[in-house]
Amino acid sequence: MHQALALAEQALWLTSPNPRVGCVLTAPDGTVLGQGHTQRAGGPHAEIMALRDAQAHGHAVRGAIAWVTLEPCAHHGRTGPCCDALIEAGVGKVVAALTDPNPQVAGQGMARLQAAGVNTELGLCAHEASELNIGFLHRMRHGLPWVRMKIAASLDGQTALKNGQSQWITGPEARADGHAWRARACAVLTGIGTVLEDDPLLNVRGINTPRQPHLVVVDSRLDLPLNARLLDTLGEGEQARQVWVYTATQERAEHRAALQTRGVQVIDCPGPGGKVDLAAMLRDLARREINELHVEAGFKLNGSFMREGLVDEWLVYMAPQWLGPGQGMANLPEISELSSAQQLRFEAVERVGADLRLRLRRA
Repeated sequence: MHQALALAEQALWLTSPNPRVGCVLTAPDGTVLGQGHTQRAGGPHAEIMALRDAQAHGHAVRGAIAWVTLEPCAHHGRTGPCCDALIEAGVGKVVAALTDPNPQVAGQGMARLQAAGVNTELGLCAHEASELNIGFLHRMRHGLPWVRMKIAASLDGQTALKNGQSQWITGPEARADGHAWRARACAVLTGIGTVLEDDPLLNVRGINTPRQPHLVVVDSRLDLPLNARLLDTLGEGEQARQVWVYTATQERAEHRAALQTRGVQVIDCPGPGGKVDLAAMLRDLARREINELHVEAGFKLNGSFMREGLVDEWLVYMAPQWLGPGQGMANLPEISELSSAQQLRFEAVERVGADLRLRLRRA
């Protein structure tokens, strides 16, 4: 199963919006017969790749054990049911780390295997498999993407100087690590303030990734410039990057049409006070098959997400320096009691170059 998990990890930047799955086929004595991981959406799943690998090496798989990190699918989607392929191949046992919470599967894959006389086992290395697919599982269970917020700050919690300068607080290793987390996300989100101040690309650079994450801009008044650099990163073809701009205004029809001409999808999502309804936006992104949403925004939008309880995980890169007065991590309201503080827990603390990466989740 550890080998299957390692295969699934190879698919970390590839399979979106499908889950990252690995499969190893072994003989009863443990000899590996075939292995593989899920390909990009529309391509073969892990079980099919493992069966093909076994066939390519001349190995018969009748009576074999399939070790797979997620329950074999039982429905016709972009591909056929993997449980049927395993049954047809004569596999004797299937060990799955997790049940697939997709309503189209949800135990049916294991049930069909059992009905065909295949032995099944569930739960081995479930935590590790869950972490690889935390966004997919969250979307299927809650109808929301897993929201991961990335912040780079000094030891005194400043993300920029008062004049807005922020490049670069952290070192090159931390920035490269941040691009790796971008690459695994289905979409990167920022606010219009960051676009106007920094004119970022917000794509993945320095990493050989087969796809670029889609881009989400929270833009209440529809101020996104037509010459914003991020509009030059869309690409073409099946894996083309989408840009979704969520707005709260019905005005600026001409500008809206011009943005749409550039390939931008403008989505009306009005909330109180002329702002974008962030919770409704997340539900819409889940309908667009966004599993992991990577937030890189300014302290105002960060604060809005945090005040509404919409962040599931934080990546905080801490640089060993003091900046003094500047812009903080998040614009949060003042509290009068320590008991009112948002409680988090540390998932991991690691050194990345000269900086620290703190990974936290809601307690």
